[in-house]
Amino acid sequence: MTTTTKKKKKAKKNSPSFPRINDLLTQHAANQKLAAKLAKQTSMNDALPPSEKHRHIAIDCEMVGVGTDGKKSALARASAVDWDGTILLDAFVRVPERVTDFRTFVSGVRPKDIRVTNDAALDHEECRSKMEKLLQDKVLVGHALKNDLSALMLTHPREHTRDTAKYKPFMRATGRSGGKLRPRKLRDLVYEELGK
Repeated sequence: MTTTTKKKKKAKKNSPSFPRINDLLTQHAANQKLAAKLAKQTSMNDALPPSEKHRHIAIDCEMVGVGTDGKKSALARASAVDWDGTILLDAFVRVPERVTDFRTFVSGVRPKDIRVTNDAALDHEECRSKMEKLLQDKVLVGHALKNDLSALMLTHPREHTRDTAKYKPFMRATGRSGGKLRPRKLRDLVYEELGK
């Protein structure tokens, strides 16, 4: 390889890369489609009566790993919001067992949040009863609710449950013929549906 060829390759490596026009046009079209979708959703939300909005509640729970291998889950945080995103409950939960995996990169839970000495954290039973009162006569919304309800040791009527992990239009087809539907990650759904 000659010195000139080496210089050209080095210059090519260091030169700034600019987006291709087709990529920019595709991104712009996707952004416009998403904006139209969100505008339609907003107008539909505004048309709903307050009594209907009041019937819905969304929950999410964060778990930490307990046991020797950290694979058994224990409730560490419970959150609930109403239709408009107003926080109804957001509390850390004391874990009486020894935590072997905090799963901080996913859960955001740190050791100090769930210590027995943390007065702001709730006991499991206290958290469970507060959540049970909030869920009474409500339509429950969430992602992979089976895990959250299991951690809370609660049940909820199936006809009043809206699980985004089980909603067929949100699922992805897998397998050779694409016939088996599998739940998608919440992060992917949020990006696709809300652009965030």
